[in-house]
Amino acid sequence: MRLTLFTLACALIDLGASQQIWDIWQTTWNRTRLFKNLETRPPLQFVTPGAIGSGHIVVSDNVTYQDIVGFGGSLTDSSARLLDDLKTKNSTNYWSLLNYLFSAKEAANAAGLSYLRVPLGASDFAAKAYSYDDINGDTCLKEFDITKAPSYVFSVLLDIISVNQAVKVHLVPWSPPAWMKTGGTMNGGMLKPTMINLYASYLIKSLQGFKRQGIDAYAISIQNEPQYSNPTYPTSTLTAFQEGQIGVALKSLMKANGFPKVKLIGYEHNWSDATVYPVQLMKAAGDAFDGVSFHCYAGSVSQQGDFSKLYPKKEIYFTECSGVRGTDWWNDIKWFMDNVFFGAIENNAKAALMWNLALDAKGEPKYPGTGSCAGPGCRGIVTINANGTWTANQEFYAMAHLSKATIPRDMGGPSGRRIKVAVGGSAGWGLRVGAFVTGRLDSSDWRRYSLVVMNWNDSVGGRNPVDVKTTILFRGLQANYTFPVGLTTLWWYAPPLGASTTIESRGAQSVLQLNQ
Repeated sequence: MRLTLFTLACALIDLGASQQIWDIWQTTWNRTRLFKNLETRPPLQFVTPGAIGSGHIVVSDNVTYQDIVGFGGSLTDSSARLLDDLKTKNSTNYWSLLNYLFSAKEAANAAGLSYLRVPLGASDFAAKAYSYDDINGDTCLKEFDITKAPSYVFSVLLDIISVNQAVKVHLVPWSPPAWMKTGGTMNGGMLKPTMINLYASYLIKSLQGFKRQGIDAYAISIQNEPQYSNPTYPTSTLTAFQEGQIGVALKSLMKANGFPKVKLIGYEHNWSDATVYPVQLMKAAGDAFDGVSFHCYAGSVSQQGDFSKLYPKKEIYFTECSGVRGTDWWNDIKWFMDNVFFGAIENNAKAALMWNLALDAKGEPKYPGTGSCAGPGCRGIVTINANGTWTANQEFYAMAHLSKATIPRDMGGPSGRRIKVAVGGSAGWGLRVGAFVTGRLDSSDWRRYSLVVMNWNDSVGGRNPVDVKTTILFRGLQANYTFPVGLTTLWWYAPPLGASTTIESRGAQSVLQLNQ
């Protein structure tokens, strides 16, 4: 195919003009903007490259990593109770909150959160100890009853799903029924070795029970924090070998009872033991488990990556980290982003979650007598206020920027996938960046490309925020943007790689290639 120079020039101009950044969401360190859509007019243009900025971001969409399935937290009994009370007290505020958290409409002023853990039975944020079968010695599980859970757990969860049907529900028990344990209590102790198969049956009944309530689980785990026992609230220990035994039995039951696609996720504990317990679990019963999940309370996120290197075909999830009441807003966001919402994702997590979805201003209600979340107390992703209002906390603003960047473009379509990004320039050290591409149901439709940028250049001479003038290089074209200290999400659209046109950078000249 031959083109005149004029036609070639026009093709370059048209393609460059078509790649424009229209949508930017921003949260600034001093809260002058809180997840605000800037509605950029005119849009930022990708043009022929010039000099690079003091920050220089290079997006390489030919290198892709894991799919992202969602961000969110845990709908504990306490969270569900507070939300249900808000619905009764102020229904308008209730639905406003659910939409702000979960609506995945691209143009919505909302985060599109899409992943929730739900405790199976009581946790440290429940009104009392209970399981779904508290009848001592009921080895046939005839008395199993999913409605032992408070009704508001199911009603609030169904309301959330009505806002975002892509929400994924991950079921996790904090303890087996008391009578299945050595100490006869849900508070601490361990599962009796003779209860391995029966406990697997209890878990399959839990999947069936949620389905009868209209809730299809995305994943299930066997035990929250299996290396931790606390006599003040529901906890239970399991060895990796025991968890593997339960996993093998449960996986067989899942396949036989209509749940073959539900993920079985192991471990659910801290980074610090990432190359010990989870590795033992994989050696004991790796074929039964789709992957493992991690918490933030000990160790470092790099240890999560160490496990992923050992088992690159296993899925990784990050499922719990809690903020603490009374801490600094911006310092919290920097830590959450660096370790969880950038860090865990860079170390191959498909999801990243905080702890309670909602708590009150005191970090309550908690399980009676619990020593969990002592001191100043845990903070929810949102605070439900006594006067029928709500407040989004720093946990929300951190995860909202990643969630918005990865929501599906099409209803029922795929969510974002992490792609390669590099940061340079004299002030590039002050930028933490994640890059994502979101595919389409029609493979020929243009894809959405997203950047999430944290400018944390605020520490020279104390808290001294410095904007970073940045160039963004994508397929040989360059856009310019000045990032304030804070969080910024922006996106643009481009044709799929290998479609009718691609751009290749050769030195300072951009060359249009036409596929024959």
